Amino acid sequence: VHVVESGGGLVQAGGSLRVSCVASGQTFSSYTMGWFRRAPGKEREFVAAIGWTSSTTYADSVKGRFTIARDNAKNTVYLQMNSLKPEDTAVYYCAAGLVAGPSYRAPLYDYWGQGTQVTVSS
Repeated sequence: VHVVESGGGLVQAGGSLRVSCVASGQTFSSYTMGWFRRAPGKEREFVAAIGWTSSTTYADSVKGRFTIARDNAKNTVYLQMNSLKPEDTAVYYCAAGLVAGPSYRAPLYDYWGQGTQVTVSS
């Protein structure tokens, strides 16, 4: 499985941005897809995940502001980010794994993209 993110960029605080992730392979619908991020000088952290049944889970820091969704026909997962804050600035990574359900645990994901930069200015 090859994973490629897109859609990052620069946005003002309070604005919105949607990042996308396309995963190759015919079994995309079987994978749990997750979004993680790494801010400058910080460790990678979980953002959101969506299971093969489309059940979702979110980090507390983004709950109510971010929405993860998937389109199995397009092998694509989206992360809609609203009410962005400067502390959301990070490289956002998409990951795929054969996990029973949406998980915050990074080691459960086998395939990772190269990341897309999201910068939120104050």
